[in-house]
Amino acid sequence: MYVIICYDVGVERINRLRSFLRRYLYWVQNSVFEGELTPSEFKKIDMEIKKIIDPKRDSVVIYRFRDSKLVKRIVIGEEKFEISRVI
Repeated sequence: MYVIICYDVGVERINRLRSFLRRYLYWVQNSVFEGELTPSEFKKIDMEIKKIIDPKRDSVVIYRFRDSKLVKRIVIGEEKFEISRVI
């Protein structure tokens, strides 16, 4: 499956969440990660995010797609991460 994860978390949790997500996904914007995951990786990420964030103050949005071919990606301006390595 292909996922896009966007987050808005407290400053004290940003580095921990970012470091964790970088193990599985590509960091494409300050608070955005994307990439292919297996179902077991997705489950692990879901569980770990719930441990890292404060659900009363933080927000994480996960977009799931069956396949990366279903995602049309358009970048306006400078791209932080080379797209050929992402898709």
